[in-house]
Amino acid sequence: MLLDRRVEALIVVANWLFVNIDVLGDLEKSNIPTVMIGRELENDSISSVIVDNEVGAYTAVEHLYSLGHRKIAFIRGPKALTDSAPRWKGVRAFAKARGLELDPRLVVDLPESRDPISSFETGYKLTEEMIKAKRPFTALMAFDDMTAFGAIRALTKAGVRVPEQCSVVGFDDVAASSLCTPPLTTIRQPMEAMGAMAASIVLEGINAMLEKRDLPAATHRKLAPELAVRDSTRGTL
Repeated sequence: MLLDRRVEALIVVANWLFVNIDVLGDLEKSNIPTVMIGRELENDSISSVIVDNEVGAYTAVEHLYSLGHRKIAFIRGPKALTDSAPRWKGVRAFAKARGLELDPRLVVDLPESRDPISSFETGYKLTEEMIKAKRPFTALMAFDDMTAFGAIRALTKAGVRVPEQCSVVGFDDVAASSLCTPPLTTIRQPMEAMGAMAASIVLEGINAMLEKRDLPAATHRKLAPELAVRDSTRGTL
């Protein structure tokens, strides 16, 4: 519809629904400046701006390690989601650098889903299952904040105090992260900076078209996230 209305540029904010995106072909043919935020692309016609998921996950597990945690449980993202692999790569990179053992019995995966809210319920169930398996862990790193909220619910229901008995860290820094109990330690995505960068890229493309110049080559930017330390993590006793 937007292409039919002859828009001058497009900024596409990708989410879980873009797992099986089929509009990329149409966008490539449109020959208008286009930037996708939140989805890593490797082509010559559509620019992209993403958070550095690998650095973010590395930072999260480094935080838990610095607090003395060695028995860490992980809830990984769905395999089809492009953020999942680089986040796990960041975890493995830190583990290799510091000699941290990753217990495969404490590593579980979110199932494929097109509903991001479902990760709360799944985070709850997966954490409940790990608790019942009686494989001890002192910290849990969740794929995203919704998963972390579910994990905290399961831990609390099982009588495990967060963060006194188990630290929990998320990823994204959604609005509720600072409001939940306890406030969630998480990896904050630089959303404002990502939006500003996307806008500057398409504006450069619009100016090129107005001046009858060739469109600039697609650019792919990756911005570093930051750790937001709150009350869901603390050192081991």
